[in-house]
Amino acid sequence: MASHIKISKATGTWTVRAGGAVLGETGDALELVEGDNAPVIYFPRGDIAMAFLDHTDEVSHCPHKGDATHFSVVTKSRTITNAAWSYDAPKDAVAQIAGHVAFYPMPEIAVEQI
Repeated sequence: MASHIKISKATGTWTVRAGGAVLGETGDALELVEGDNAPVIYFPRGDIAMAFLDHTDEVSHCPHKGDATHFSVVTKSRTITNAAWSYDAPKDAVAQIAGHVAFYPMPEIAVEQI
């Protein structure tokens, strides 16, 4: 793993909400810390109501993690474009995050430890 990336099991139970709806809750989240950036919580896809997420054409590249696909979050009142991302085939050094999804920090989406 790149020495500046640390992945560990996130302690406790985590939830993600958007537009008043709970998109997911898990006790199996991963916490990824990259350098001086704020920790990012990765939810197992199996613990997310993927019906609220629409795959988009957006792809971003991280030299340490690989290519990330993106999702828009669909709520009752609006669609939040490219609000989440996932590494379908991450680099071997961060293989733990495969099958997980993370959400961009924004006012419309709450990722919280409960």
